[in-house]
Amino acid sequence: QVQLVESGGGLVQAGGSLRLSCAASGGAFSFYAMGWFRQAPGKEREFVASISGVGITTSYADSVKGRFTIARDNAKNTVSLQMNSLKPAHTAVYYCAGRPIERVANYLAAYAYWGQGTQVTVSS
Repeated sequence: QVQLVESGGGLVQAGGSLRLSCAASGGAFSFYAMGWFRQAPGKEREFVASISGVGITTSYADSVKGRFTIARDNAKNTVSLQMNSLKPAHTAVYYCAGRPIERVANYLAAYAYWGQGTQVTVSS
């Protein structure tokens, strides 16, 4: 059973940066594509970014391209999301997700494993 634990959320002012981390255990990490999703109050959970198992391929939602960067360290079984130039609209609970397929995917149903989420709040 794969377990995912996010960390790094918090309160930041608009224009600031945060780096989220996700630690994975219980699976062959390098064979899993990993993703980040977010859910704002009253809204559906949405795709943010994804990275392939070996880290060669990445995919981003249009709204975060050039602002967020996903990366992974297979030696440490971690995946991160660097978020720069944050805006209040980025306020949400951010979830780490994993799928037992090497290819990236940008939809919720593609992912079998989910973390508990970490709150990101951006103040104006």
